Amino acid sequence: MKERVAEFLRQKRKIVDEALADMAELNESVPSALKEAMHYSLFAGGKRLRPILTLTTAEALSAPAQTVIPAACAIEMIHTYSLIHDDLPAMDDDDTRRGRPTNHKVFGEAMAI
Repeated sequence: MKERVAEFLRQKRKIVDEALADMAELNESVPSALKEAMHYSLFAGGKRLRPILTLTTAEALSAPAQTVIPAACAIEMIHTYSLIHDDLPAMDDDDTRRGRPTNHKVFGEAMAI
């Protein structure tokens, strides 16, 4: 049973990660430095439970998961944003998150904000 759950989560996480990668590249007008900072935190790892729950809820309600992908990704992006801001010097002033330097340590506080 544990293996089935792990495989289910792995498959859903792959769907979410692919959709996030596509969405992160959509707007060419975003400066490359900002894209790099966003990508650094958005793909720093994580379980992706929030978007997976969104996809799973849609499926449980007989809606195709693809119809909620944008909302699922938005939820994950907002979560990532909240972690970046939580790590800022004026908040928790964390130096690392998930074993890596925090966004403001790598890209500067202004970029993180």
